[in-house]
Amino acid sequence: MPTPHESATLLLRLYELRRESTMREARNWFAMEFNPSSFDEVVQAVMGPHSGHYRMVTSYWDMAASFVLNGAIDEQMFNDANGEQVGVFAKVEPYLTDYRARVGNPKYLSQLEQIVLRRPGAKEQLAAMREWFRSRAAAAATK
Repeated sequence: MPTPHESATLLLRLYELRRESTMREARNWFAMEFNPSSFDEVVQAVMGPHSGHYRMVTSYWDMAASFVLNGAIDEQMFNDANGEQVGVFAKVEPYLTDYRARVGNPKYLSQLEQIVLRRPGAKEQLAAMREWFRSRAAAAATK
């Protein structure tokens, strides 16, 4: 079990990585522009001009979750310090089963999935977040 100081140090390092300019660009795209409503839209993101953005964001949060699952970062501290991983997972969860089958990788984003689904009230939080993303995307489309 990591000490609180060790967990905090790693969390600060993860935060520094999130501030890198390319990562900021990827996170902004994922948060503001990537609003899939079908599996095909996820595939388009993975195969299109934003492939790097998609892969950077999803792999970052899967990696961060793996640190928690392997005991390098305290889970409570991780969840207290971060929330973005829930939003990332909310956007991809509806398409994970199909994606995993198509690419032949049954463990794709499984670390992220475990960490998010272990949170109290995770299913309700994910549903609410998806609804918020849908309403935000619809409002942006009318502008």
